Order: sequence, then C-alpha cells, then structure tokens
Amino acid sequence: MSVQIAELQGKSGMPPVRFGEEVTGAETLLRCLILEQVEYIFGYPGGAVLPIYDSLYGSYFKHILTRHEQGAIHAADGYARATGKPGVVIATSGPGATNLVTGIATAQMDSVPLVCITGNVPQHLIGTDAFQEANITGITIPITKHSYFVRDVRDLPRIVKEAFYIATTGRPGPVLIDIPKDVSNARAPFTYPETVEIRGYRASLVPSDEDVHAFVAAIREAKRPVILAGGGIISAGADRELLAFAEKTRIPVINTFMGLGGFPGVHELALGMPGMHGSYTANQALLNADCVIGLGARFDDRITMGRTKEFAPKARIVHVDIDPAELGKNVATAVMVAGDVKSTLQKALPLVTACDSEAWIAQLKQWQEQHPYRYKHDDQVLKPQAVIELLYRSTNGEAIVTTDVGQHQMWVAQYYKFKHARSLISSGGLGTMGFGFPAAIGAQIAHPDRTVIAVVGDGGFQMTNQELAILAQYNTPVKVAIINNQCLGMVRQWQELFYDNRYSQIDLTCSPDFVKLAEAYGVKGLRASTPQEAEAVWAEALRHDGPVVVDFRVAQEENVYPMVAAGSTLDQMVLGDE
Repeated sequence: MSVQIAELQGKSGMPPVRFGEEVTGAETLLRCLILEQVEYIFGYPGGAVLPIYDSLYGSYFKHILTRHEQGAIHAADGYARATGKPGVVIATSGPGATNLVTGIATAQMDSVPLVCITGNVPQHLIGTDAFQEANITGITIPITKHSYFVRDVRDLPRIVKEAFYIATTGRPGPVLIDIPKDVSNARAPFTYPETVEIRGYRASLVPSDEDVHAFVAAIREAKRPVILAGGGIISAGADRELLAFAEKTRIPVINTFMGLGGFPGVHELALGMPGMHGSYTANQALLNADCVIGLGARFDDRITMGRTKEFAPKARIVHVDIDPAELGKNVATAVMVAGDVKSTLQKALPLVTACDSEAWIAQLKQWQEQHPYRYKHDDQVLKPQAVIELLYRSTNGEAIVTTDVGQHQMWVAQYYKFKHARSLISSGGLGTMGFGFPAAIGAQIAHPDRTVIAVVGDGGFQMTNQELAILAQYNTPVKVAIINNQCLGMVRQWQELFYDNRYSQIDLTCSPDFVKLAEAYGVKGLRASTPQEAEAVWAEALRHDGPVVVDFRVAQEENVYPMVAAGSTLDQMVLGDE
C-alpha cells in the first residue's frame, strides 16, 4: 500500500481498506470508490446491479435513491457542478442504463465530471437479446469522454482509477463503466493502482511560455479589449485569477451563460451575458471591440448566432482553452493558447499592465445606462422578471440557483447577478428540460448550509417532479420556484414571433395543482399570483427550514428580451416592447 493511500485511509470517517484480500467485483468497486473519496452515490437498483447493491448494504456511502434514473444522474450532475468533484451514479442494465443517456449527454456538452456505473447481463448472454440487455457502451460512445466494458474482475481497479482520472483531468466529462453481473460476482485479490498511464491521453494543464507571451502581446496594444469568460473559468477554479487579471488590465468582462458567476455580476467591469438573449452592452462590446479574449469559452452558436464571419468583426480573437480541439473551431482566431485557464492567467498576471481602455469603459457604461434589461412593471399582474428580481434581492445574490431550460432560464441569467462561481447550475449546451429540480437536490446535498433555489418552468418541472419524494425523505431544504405561465413559454415566444401566432401544442393549463402535489409528497406548498403575494409567500418560504414548492402564477404572454433571432447578427437585436 502506498504512502498516499495510507494517508487517505487515515482521514476521519473513512473506513479501512484491506489490500490482498479476495473479494467480489462488487466489493472491489466499493473499495475503489472509497479510495477515490466518494461519499455520495445517486442511483436506482435493478437485477444486473444487485451484487453491487448487496455490497452497499450497511456501507460507508450515503446512497440517494431517486425515483427515476434521470433524476439520479441530474442530481449527480448538480452535485458535481456545485463542488467540482465527480458525481457518481449507478443504474441497472437495459432501461436503467438507457434512462441515463440524456443526463450523460447533458454532462458531456457542459464538461461536467461524472462516473456512471451501469450493470449488464452476464457475459455469456451478451448478444442474445437477453432480458434487460442493452449495449450501453455503444449507445454512449458519442456522448462520453470515455466508456469501459469490464470483462475481467482483475481489470476493475485499474478501470475505476482511470475513469476518475479521465473524468476530472483536462476538459472534464462523463465516463461510463459497464459491469456485467458475472464480473460483479467474480472474486479476486483486491489491489488498487497508485498511478494512471493511458496511452494517447495527455491531460496537459500548463500552457507553454511561448503561448503565454503571445497571449500577453496580443492584448498589450488593445484600446477596446473585452474578455469573454466561459464555463472553463469555473471548471478550472480560475475565478479569482480572472478577477485579478481584469482589475489589473482594466479589461471589461462578458460572461457566457455557462460562465455566469465566474466573474462577479455586480463588478464595475461586468457587462453581463452576450448572444441571443444577452445584454445590449455585451453584444455591442463584441461588435466594437478590437480584441476579444476568449477564456474557456466555446464561441458557440448562441453567442455567434452561427454567423461566425460577422462575429466581432473589428477584433483580433485570442482564445485560451484546455481542449485544443476548440481552438479555431468556430471562429477565426489570431492567437491560440492550449492550456488550463487558471495556469494561463497565473503565468500572465505578472506580465500584464493596465490597457489604455478608460474611454472604452466609459462608452460601455453609457450603453449600460441607456439600455439595461427592462420590462413593463405591473402592480396587479405578477411578471416573471419581477420574481427573479425578488429571488435575487432576498438572497443578496448568494444562493445557488439551478434552472431548467426555457424563458425562466434566460430571465435568471439576466436578472440574478451571480457573485460566486458554481452558483448557477443549468443545462447550457444540451438544453435539458427536467434538469433543474434534481440538480438542485444534488447541489443542496453538497452544500447543506446554503440556500438552493430550483427555478423551473411548469413544463420542465413535470418531467422530474417525482423527486419531491427525496425532499420529503431527507428534509432537503431546496426551495422550488415554479415560473408558471401555463404554457411552454419559449416555444410560445418563437411561435408568436416567427410562426404568425400559430400556437401549436404549447398549452399546459391542465397541469396539476402544484401546491397540492407538493403536499401529497409531504412538502410545503405555496402560491402567489400578484406582486404583493409573491413578496409574502417567498419570505415565508425562506423562513421555513425545510423544502418548499412555490407556484408563481405569472403573466402568460411575457417574452424574453433582448433577442437576436437565429441566423441574424448581434447588431440585429430586438430590444422588446419598451
């Protein structure tokens, strides 16, 4: 046993792991998870993983039994995003495994470290269309960072070690381990490798000095520079470095949706989010900048609108990303730095000085004053934007907020000014409805002392609301804020604007009474339909020391503005009714 593992086992609360003892594959797996410092497992049992669940009986791990495998993987995802640690999920073969697919793709698109463990039928039945057999490794190859099918119990320790290493190094992502039932039952002496060596995989983090000097030189002469900070800032834990870099260079910061929280939203240099529903100032900054510094951002179509040749037309683009495949992929890039954003900023900080950008900053502040996010206030009708403002005001921007996908997601991005990294948890790349609520459960488990708010739509909430059982079972104090406009809001908005008000299949007026639904699960339910009720009800929800579901009945025909239509350019913004 190595010194490193010996020190690990000395930590408080961690059970001893004996080496050389002959154990089953299931017990081998659990011992590996202990050595990887896993505490929480999200999952759902079934026939092919019964040996694993039998070994879990009375074990050290805290297992969260969700009511659906999709809830399990979204909760594990929320836990991972809230902590930076890999989330762990277990599901059985066949439908149990395939129910993880959407969650795996969600994590892959947003670079979230997950280790997904599935069971499978015994190897002698593989290929016979056995009961609950599915080729889950084949199904998930395009949406995982790597997949393993375990053929020999003696390979299991190495595979688990590699899986955690791959999931958490370089650009993070989900890794799947498929374990046939005969491997779970097989026996072998327990070992665990001290190091990982994977042919062809290089998790390089530190950029070259040459690249860093090119990065610094590119911004030295800029008069109108802007930083585009993406989710890589948060994955790398580089929020402090970004703050120091922006303040030293006097370069304003735009946060992509995935990057919100990576730079304080209340800072004088913060310009908000760009793109389809971004701020006027952020989009104008990209249109007029002479240097755009992409830090851990993908330059995806929600920012470029797919018009990459017209994106930032006056700027040299500098791109720093840990994934070399992203460099130059979507936009023409003058300077490319392959490396960890945190390491890049640490190496660049001593070399940079303040840019001659004060006139540029003054122009940006003028745009912010002239064109803030705005909507028509109403003293009688509850507006969804007002609800988000209430959530922000009441928590002073200190809560962890999870969302589903749709209008409410964009209103959160616009009106909740995130102060800290890992405070916004949402499906950015895949746009997964049903994600927000179970992700909030994972985040709350990770941070039991923080306020966690799940902002969900009445559509998305109905995809995973069975996980209310978890809130009741563990008294998990998540506050669920349903932005209930009784329709599929973002689809309705597009049908209004681009399909001549032909509202096709967006009516959700036959949804359940969410207050009664919450109460049926043993969770406190509240409702508000006016601004005055919203203030009182939300204050009551925050005072309550357990979970609460609040049904905010909001104006149905409210749209998200500003908006840039798909296929348009950033200078073709629709600012809204006002």
